[in-house]
This record gives sequence, C-alpha cells and structure tokens, in this order.
Amino acid sequence: MKLGDSSLLKESAALRALDLVCDGMWLGLGSGSTATRFVEALGVKVAAGLRVLCVPTSEATRAQAEALGIPLTTLDETPHLHLTVDGADEIDDQLRLIKGGGGALLREKIVATASDQMVVIADDSKLVKTLGRFPLPVEVVRFGFAATRRMVEAMAAQAGCKGEITQRLGKDGAPFLTDQGNYILDCAFGSIQEPEVLAFALKRVPGVVEHGLFLGVADLAIVATPDGVQLLQRTPSSE
Repeated sequence: MKLGDSSLLKESAALRALDLVCDGMWLGLGSGSTATRFVEALGVKVAAGLRVLCVPTSEATRAQAEALGIPLTTLDETPHLHLTVDGADEIDDQLRLIKGGGGALLREKIVATASDQMVVIADDSKLVKTLGRFPLPVEVVRFGFAATRRMVEAMAAQAGCKGEITQRLGKDGAPFLTDQGNYILDCAFGSIQEPEVLAFALKRVPGVVEHGLFLGVADLAIVATPDGVQLLQRTPSSE
C-alpha cells in the first residue's frame, strides 16, 4: 500500500484517535467513512476487554457498533460523554468544520456538544483555507419545504453567501431523508468568508432544524498526511 493512499490515511487517523480512549469512557461514535474505521478499531479493543459505553450518531453507526459487540447507550440514559470521535467534510485552520455529507449532522452535533471533547479524524484532503468548497448541508423539516428553501437562500445572501441550493436526493432519485425524517438542502456557496455570520442567519429560518457548520465544537483534529499524522488544536481565539 502506498503511504498516500486515502484509505490508509483514514485508518492512520482513526488508530491515532484510539490512543485517546481509556477504559471506562463514555464515547460518541461518529458517522462516515473515516469514523467507520475508528469504530472497527474500537470493536477490536472491546473484544480484547476494553470497557466503554457508546452513543452512535447515526443508525448506520449503530448497526456497525452492534455487529462488533460494542456496548451502546443513549443520551437520555447517558447525557454526558467524555469523548466523541467523528470525521469531517472540511476543516479550516481554526478547526471550524463542515459536516453532514452523510446526512447525520443533527445527531452528530447533539452528540459532540454533549461531550467533554470532540476529536475530528480525517486525511489531509479535508483541510481548506476557507470553508465552502464542500456544499454546506442544511437539514430542514418537510412542511413548507419550498418556503424554507427560499428563505435559506435569502438569509444566506444577506450573510454574503450565494450559490446553487439543491435538495439532496437518494440513490433511487427520491428525496433523501435523514434519520430524523427530514430533508437536506446542499448549499454550494464555494466560499464562506464569515461562517459565524452564516450560521446565525440560517438558525433564524424557522424551517431549519440544523446546519453543517460546526463552529467552536471540535477541540482537536487528527489529520493523516503522506508525511505522517498531524495534530491540530483549537485555540481560545478561534471560539
């Protein structure tokens, strides 16, 4: 295998994050291709005797963890977690993220903010100078969808963001539904110069459930590169 292979890089980041897991921890398990590798590695540790209790951020992650014999709980039963390990679609130099490419942004944000620490694992293709190259997912309720979509476009424009806003479709061509039964708008803004301003604007739209901007949430990013694994830490000034 080549060191620069994306799959190998994702595995390297996942294994490094596993070093942060201690016996007896309550963990949030992220969703997506890189998080999947972390869950796989965690399953091996659990089989060897590691004791953890985990909250999955999606039904797909739940199914994977159950198949691996990883003990699961819910935030109702365990509302405080020690650590969440999750992936990201984009990471800037202030550890601001875009997440939600897999559609689990709402649960991912709830679980991350219920944790003492959120660690992001990724390969270096996720690093960007300015967020927005990856279309920003916005989860919206189905009622009044067309009106909500228009308002999202208008509020984003006021925040300095313009671009094509499309409804996410599933592989069958039908509207994609999140685990909560909501729709997703993918907003191709290209560049988000002021993420905090956009985040505030989007939350003012009644039909918006959540958006994929994770601001001041991630504490550490473990980024695998062809030259090795880098650790990027959030500084107080980036909150």
